[in-house]
Amino acid sequence: MRTLGIDLAAQPGNTSSCTVDWQAGHPVVSEIRPGLDDPTLLEQISGADKVAIDAPFGWPDEFVDAVVAHRDRRGWPGSDEDQDVYRFHLSFRATDRRLMVSGARRPLSVSTDLIAVVAMRCAYLLDRLAARGEPVDRAGSGKVIESYPAPALTAWGLSAIGCKSKVGASRLPSLLDRVEEGLGGIEMRAGQRQLASSDHNCFDALVSALVARAAALGLTQAPESGEEADRAVREGWIHVPTNPLRDLLDA
Repeated sequence: MRTLGIDLAAQPGNTSSCTVDWQAGHPVVSEIRPGLDDPTLLEQISGADKVAIDAPFGWPDEFVDAVVAHRDRRGWPGSDEDQDVYRFHLSFRATDRRLMVSGARRPLSVSTDLIAVVAMRCAYLLDRLAARGEPVDRAGSGKVIESYPAPALTAWGLSAIGCKSKVGASRLPSLLDRVEEGLGGIEMRAGQRQLASSDHNCFDALVSALVARAAALGLTQAPESGEEADRAVREGWIHVPTNPLRDLLDA
């Protein structure tokens, strides 16, 4: 099995990917690349079995409905509701709210934060994949899933809080060591290790590649049936691991 993790940014300069080949369960990093444009990403996705992209796959239903209603001058939905509560639902998807209920840090809002630009790029990539005939399900049953490295690491007993700051970046080597310890080792070349331990975009791409493996093995949290599952196919769903890192080694 070949898994691909993509740390998507609004621009290619901050976009990285990591490809992991699982040889009899043993993880081998075949490539880590920074600075990736859309054609390169689409080519990489085509060559992988399971792909995890660190970017929102959609927007909250309430946000989409409100913007359309406002455009069409049909009145502002939720005007009879508590506006703080209503804006909360405009800001966060069902999958974001599930994370918050579980005790995770509040994720960035795809409708009110700068990550919305990343989501636009992701939407373009998903559209191009579907046009090529790749199975695309925003809930994650197809080739691509939505990942979020921070809660994934937390689920594995690790923490990356502060690693994206200039000071916190010094923690990346030890964090990479702990990921390797959890897996019993990751085979990678010296240059690849340098990228993963010094560039948080490359490290997040590696983590996403591991999440892709977890999803392929059915070891990630799925949406509950009913409304949550219904929303996930439109809004996207963050796949958080449910099992220890060692379980990724199962053939």
